Amino acid sequence: MNSIKRYMNFVKPYWMQIVATIIIGIMKFAIPLLIPLLIKYVIDDIIGNGALSVDAKMHKLVWIMSIMLAIFVLLRPPIEYYRQYFAQWTASKILFDMRDRLFTHLQKLSFKFYANTRAGEVISRVINDVEQTKDFVITGLMNVWLDMTTVLIAIVMMFLMDARLTLISLIVFPFYIISVKYFFGNMRSLTRKRSQALAEVQGYLHERVQGMAVIKSFAIEDHEQKQFNQHNANFLQKALAHTRWTAKSFAVVNTITDIAPLLIIFVSGYLVIKGSLTVGTLAAFIAYIDNLYSPLRRLVNSGTTLTQAFASMDRVFELMDETYDIDDLPNPKECNHVRGDIQFDHVSFSYDKEPILKDIDLNIRAGETVALVGMSGGGKSSLVSLIPRFYDVTEGKIFLDGVDIREFKVRSLRDKIGMVLQDNILFSESVRSNILLGNPNASEEEVVQAAIAANAHEFITGLSEGYDTKVGERGVKLSGGQKQRIAIARVFLKNPPILILDEATSALDLESEHLIQEALDKLAKNRTTFIVAHRLSTITHADRIILIEDGEIKEMGTHGQLMNKQGLYYNLFQIQQLDA
Repeated sequence: MNSIKRYMNFVKPYWMQIVATIIIGIMKFAIPLLIPLLIKYVIDDIIGNGALSVDAKMHKLVWIMSIMLAIFVLLRPPIEYYRQYFAQWTASKILFDMRDRLFTHLQKLSFKFYANTRAGEVISRVINDVEQTKDFVITGLMNVWLDMTTVLIAIVMMFLMDARLTLISLIVFPFYIISVKYFFGNMRSLTRKRSQALAEVQGYLHERVQGMAVIKSFAIEDHEQKQFNQHNANFLQKALAHTRWTAKSFAVVNTITDIAPLLIIFVSGYLVIKGSLTVGTLAAFIAYIDNLYSPLRRLVNSGTTLTQAFASMDRVFELMDETYDIDDLPNPKECNHVRGDIQFDHVSFSYDKEPILKDIDLNIRAGETVALVGMSGGGKSSLVSLIPRFYDVTEGKIFLDGVDIREFKVRSLRDKIGMVLQDNILFSESVRSNILLGNPNASEEEVVQAAIAANAHEFITGLSEGYDTKVGERGVKLSGGQKQRIAIARVFLKNPPILILDEATSALDLESEHLIQEALDKLAKNRTTFIVAHRLSTITHADRIILIEDGEIKEMGTHGQLMNKQGLYYNLFQIQQLDA
């Protein structure tokens, strides 16, 4: 019930449209209820009226059918159109608002959430589950009320015609209510399990499609087929359990609703034979029985649909309830004029229990270039990821220009930091769009200048459509060096006072590395720069080199100072020179 209350917050802005749709829908459903009255009138008052001549009967028949034809041909179609249109328009607007809210929420979630959650499952909730909640609007807030209104109107019309037959037709109502309550009590749990199993299939599939190159390179198609079949079989099991329960509910409820028409046909037939009921009333009453029990059968269908909608609501709000590991303090400061002085004050950090960084004490001056080196897993990348608050420190503080970075608004802090990573993600749009990520409001000239500064303009103009060339998912159509230069271009366009280069030149050919290193040297000028590097030959120019091992600072100094010291850095440098 809590999910429904929360969902209604999205519905509230559109309550007038919903009410208008229900009113139009009542008109639409009320019109067919004239048919049984028409049948009764034609049989009893025209065909069975011995006092009328044939011509008089024809005149009355033509007159009444002309009226009914006008209602069904001229009035009902626009009513049906606007009922469908307003219903779908309202539901689509609500879903738009939900997805908009979810995307805003997803952008605030931390790296920790995305490290522990499959992308496919997140997509399943934003697309599939939000779409399923549409049924709550169409069915739960509109069609259910229309069907219940139809039932009430039909009962009233039946009472006016014959109270005895009406009471007989309602005998099975208690059994109908009991069966619906019993069967649909467990439906929500089964539906949620089915939705979760489907999300797992989608999550697995999303990962494997992205990693198809790995599957093919290791020739493990058969193994992956077995893995996929396990996930698919789990979904099949949950889907069949859901289907079995649904089939049982329909079988029982439809049997109950079929009994009432049989009772009415028998009793009304008996009354006609006895002479206490007209044939027209019998025919009209049987028609009303259909108008009474068809909506009840639809309500059973609605129950199945709504359980799916409720289960999807639960999953959507479960995602919405994911807490932010990184969030702004009340009344945060704007990070505006940044010099670039950064201080790590006894900083410790851990992802789970094991400490990754231990009591880091470090002062970086504005405009200084600092290189972080050491063996893999030592904590270099973790250290630089604390500066833009991708993660928060476990202990200690990080200061920017003397202010604890947690006091700044997160987005304004990150706006002052540019990052070039080892594996920079490009979106599947044009080269221009990817560079504009650095500054979406930049002019064409500024985009080109950024590309020139990043040594990217020449290769971009050589592409089939130049700056309009689509780069493919994650930049698959470009080489590693080309992707890096586009990533550097967007940082040039952003023009931040703080720069973080995390393994930005690793795994590149010599020509690409030379072009990228040249671009990075230009980019680092007059900025506070952190360079995480594996190849020590690329950072000998740094103002300070910090060697981190097991989460601790072991050595610090210029390249010359550390070489003269002949410690860990010296040994590491000698090994790399021998390898080269």
